[in-house]
Amino acid sequence: MKLTQKQIDKLWGETGPYSQANLIIQTRILDDSISRVFLVVEAEINPLTYELVKKHWAKFSNDQKILQLLDYAEYRGQEFGYVTSAFEAEYKNESVMREAQERLKYTIETLIKMHEFVMNLIHAN
Repeated sequence: MKLTQKQIDKLWGETGPYSQANLIIQTRILDDSISRVFLVVEAEINPLTYELVKKHWAKFSNDQKILQLLDYAEYRGQEFGYVTSAFEAEYKNESVMREAQERLKYTIETLIKMHEFVMNLIHAN
């Protein structure tokens, strides 16, 4: 697959697809004090990866992790791409952190699988 400059820009990476998986500690402040703390796992998927995987969604019809990322992602412009939340829970104890880290791991693995698909498309000729 030969990429246009616009498509290359949508990959975010200079040599291939670039996306991010984030584990966020979100502190909610009500009035003048901390009300609650949440752990959030989010993925920021580069636009071209999202678009190509979505276009070929049938190849991923048995991969629930990829389908969930595709189904719940929201486009937030070229800078942030497609953003989706993979986990959110109140940080009450360390078991919540362990669960968040496990979801982060799954999110990373899913993004890598999506990138591998895109890289194979790009280099298939």
